[in-house]
Amino acid sequence: MCDARGRVEIIMTYENPNSAGQGGMQSETSPADMRAAQAATPATAEPVESLDKGNEMARGLNNRHVQFIAIGGTIGTGLFLGSGKSIALTGPSIIFVYIGVGLIMFLLMRAIGEMMYRDPSQHTFINFITRYLGRGWGKFAGWTYWIVLILTGMTEITAVSTYFVTFFGMFDINLKAWKWLIELCFLVALTCVNLIAVKVFGEAEFWFSMIKITLIVGLIATAVVMLVIGFHYPATHIEGVDGTIAGATVSLRNLVNGFQIAPNGWMSFFMSFQMVFFAYLLIEFVGVTVSETQNPRKVLPKAVNEIIMRILIFYVGALVAIMCIVPWRNFHQNADGSFGSPFIMVFKYAGLDWAAALVFFVVITAAASSLNSLLYSAGRHLYQLAQDSDSPAMSRLAEVSGRKVPAKAIVVSGCMILLSPIINALPGISSAFVLFSSAASAVVIFIYVLTMFAHRGYRKSADFLADGFLMPAWKVTDWIAIAFFVFVYGTLFLSADTIGSAIAGVVWLVAFGGYCLLHERYQNRDLKDSLRK
Repeated sequence: MCDARGRVEIIMTYENPNSAGQGGMQSETSPADMRAAQAATPATAEPVESLDKGNEMARGLNNRHVQFIAIGGTIGTGLFLGSGKSIALTGPSIIFVYIGVGLIMFLLMRAIGEMMYRDPSQHTFINFITRYLGRGWGKFAGWTYWIVLILTGMTEITAVSTYFVTFFGMFDINLKAWKWLIELCFLVALTCVNLIAVKVFGEAEFWFSMIKITLIVGLIATAVVMLVIGFHYPATHIEGVDGTIAGATVSLRNLVNGFQIAPNGWMSFFMSFQMVFFAYLLIEFVGVTVSETQNPRKVLPKAVNEIIMRILIFYVGALVAIMCIVPWRNFHQNADGSFGSPFIMVFKYAGLDWAAALVFFVVITAAASSLNSLLYSAGRHLYQLAQDSDSPAMSRLAEVSGRKVPAKAIVVSGCMILLSPIINALPGISSAFVLFSSAASAVVIFIYVLTMFAHRGYRKSADFLADGFLMPAWKVTDWIAIAFFVFVYGTLFLSADTIGSAIAGVVWLVAFGGYCLLHERYQNRDLKDSLRK
C-alpha cells in the first residue's frame, strides 16, 4: 500500500539525512548543502512506463478526449446563465476581468502541468502538495478537495433537475413533482458512464463539450452576421427577464459608448473578480486525467497551452458578441434577484422563438458534463485518500475494478452526491447546506494557494526537471498567482452574500488544517522517538 511506502520513506529520511522525504520531515542538512547537491545531480525524465509500475488504471484517454475535457473544464453553466450579472456589474470592462483572471488560472495550470509532466503517474495534483509541503497539508488538501467535489456535485445535480424542469415547462409539461427522480436517473446514468471504462467517460465529455462549443460558435456567428447587415431589433420581451427590453441596433459602438472601467463604482468592479473566478472553477480538472492519458508528456502541454486561446474565443469572443448585440445597460436585475441569460436574448433577437428552450437544453448538457467530471474527479481523489489511509475500511476503496477504474470510490462518491434531494427536502438542513456549498467554493482558493506553494517546493527540490514543461518566470509568476488568490478571497468579505462563506472557509482552514498539521506533527514525533530507541 502507498501508506506503507510513505512510512518507509520517512524512515529512510532519518537513516539518511541527505534524503528529502515526502513526509515533510526536516533533515539536518543545511539548505545550502541541499541546493549544491541538487545542482550536482540534475533530475532526468523517468520513462512513463517506469513510473506506471504502480499505476493500476488504464491509459484510455487519447488526445481528442483530453483536449475537449480541457474545453469542457473551461466552459461552465456560468457563461450561459450568469454572464448577464457580470456584464451588469461592470459593463464592457468585464472583458478585461475575464482576460486577467484567465491569465492567472493559466499560471495555475502551468504550475500543475509542470509537476504532472514530471510524474504523469499521479492520479491527482494534490499528491504534489503532500510531496513538497508535507503530509499534514496533503491530508488537509486531499480531504478538503474531495468534500468540495461532493458538495459541488450536490449543487450540480440540483441544477440539472431545475434546468430539466424549466426546459420541459416551456412546453407546458410540469415535472416539478419528479425532480428527485430526475436527479436519481441522471446520477445513475453518469455513474454508469464512469464505471464502464475511462474511454467511455472521455467520449461522453467529448460530445458534451461539442454541444457547448456549437452554441458559442453559433452565438458569435450570429453576431457577425448582425454586425455586417446592421441589424436592428424592436423592444422585445425575453423569457427570464422582467418587463420589456428596449430595442437597439447591433454595432461595435455598443461596446464603447459611455465606456468606464468601473461604471457602477469600484466595489462592483472588485466584486466582478470573484464572480469571474468562480466561473473558471474546475479548470484544473484536466490535471486529474493525466494518469489515464495516452502519451501524457505530449498531450498535457498542448492541452494546457491552449487554455489561453479557449478563453479568448469562448469567453471573450462570446462576451464581445453579446455586448455588440445587447447594449450592456440593458441588463437589469429582476425582482427576484436573478438576471436574464444573454444567450437567450441574442437568439431571441435573431428570430428564434425557441431560443430559451435551445439555451436551456445546452445548459442541461453543461451541468451534466460538470456532474460527470465531478464524479470522475471525486472517485479518483477518494481512491487516492484510501491508498494513503491507515484505516482497513478505507483500504477497500483503494481497489481498481476489472475495467481499470476505481469503481468502489466512484460509487461511494455518487452515493454521497445522491444525498442532495434528501437534504433539499429538509428546511433546516437545507439552509446549512447552502452555506457549506458556498463555503466549498471559497476553500478551493486554499487548495490553489497550496498548489502554487507546492510548485515552488518542486522547483527547489531534487525532483526538478530542467528540460520539462517549465512554468515561465516561476519566481515571479507563482507569487503573482498567490497574491491574486488571496485578493479574491478578500473580496468575499466585501459582500453580505459571500461574507458567511468567507468566514466558514477560514474556520475550516484553522480547525481542520490545524488538526491535520498537529496530527502529523505528533505522529512523526512518535515515529522519531521509536527510531531512536
